[in-house]
Amino acid sequence: MDSGATIAEVADAPWYHGGNINAARRLFPNAPEPWIDLSTGINPVPYPVGDIPGSAWTRLPQPAELTDLETAARNAYDVPVAADVVAAPGTQAIIQWLPYLFHARRVGILGHTYGEHAKCWRAAGAETVAAYSLADFGSCDVGVVVNPNNPDGRIVEPAQLAVAATAFAKRGGLLVVDEAFMDVVTPSMSLAPALPREGGVVLRSFGKAYGLAGLRLGFAVASEEIGAKLRSALGPWAISGPAIEIGRRALADRAWLAAARSKLNESAKRMDHLLTAAGFTIVGGTPLFRLAEREDSESWFESLGRAGILTRPFPDRAGALRFGIPSGEAGWARLETALRPTRALF
Repeated sequence: MDSGATIAEVADAPWYHGGNINAARRLFPNAPEPWIDLSTGINPVPYPVGDIPGSAWTRLPQPAELTDLETAARNAYDVPVAADVVAAPGTQAIIQWLPYLFHARRVGILGHTYGEHAKCWRAAGAETVAAYSLADFGSCDVGVVVNPNNPDGRIVEPAQLAVAATAFAKRGGLLVVDEAFMDVVTPSMSLAPALPREGGVVLRSFGKAYGLAGLRLGFAVASEEIGAKLRSALGPWAISGPAIEIGRRALADRAWLAAARSKLNESAKRMDHLLTAAGFTIVGGTPLFRLAEREDSESWFESLGRAGILTRPFPDRAGALRFGIPSGEAGWARLETALRPTRALF
């Protein structure tokens, strides 16, 4: 790399989750602008937010408005009446808070997945262990399943998750199911409609599917007890007025989401074709990102970086790169050029 850093050092840096274009500029100072950020899983075609009333910016959000937003989420996610729906400034805020609201000594994390779950539970003093199936949660106080999984797109059937949540409830434990990317896959795979009364919490991200990650909006679906604890921890006015207004509009617009899902599925097929032609093997993903492997993936990460295209490497999964979806034909054209086999030779 232009900076002399290795792929492991880049991917394992404390700030790295993808999306850090300023860091990419430091690593590849001679790369052309504008950068194409394929290191995240965010819809490149955002929801059209339209006009926002001036009052959304100038006064504190009203409790009734927050209730309207959470009702929109309840309807969109088909949440049962007995469960609570809590809005938060992004699901990351919920991930940060859960270890302090639900104390655990041993936490099982299913598979190679989003690293913030293990990081946050460890920070709260819990031991985290890798789980290879739901059966491995037997000795754990808390189990974490990212569904569909990031980065490989693995999906666990909701019926299996419901059984696991019930088992956790019987021993006073908790199953956390992170459905950050569920909106862009088969919605029927969500646990939210079948969430048991106790023992489980489902996290839903707004910004990824709707292409509005900067809005910082997410939801927890949980029992009333856990919901009350989370509301208290987040405090009043945790969600901004504009986020409330945009969120409730978008969540009610099912036609837009269905069209976006269809478009993303076509884009994922297009990405698979480009990557396969470049010699990558597709090993999984969702319509918002593809996980691909090559033995020389480090060379490709560097080659693409020098071309102003940021992908997502994984220090604990050698040979793998995750590719998000480009925005517009110009982005696709630059990626196609950069993926020509001679580009990675240096």
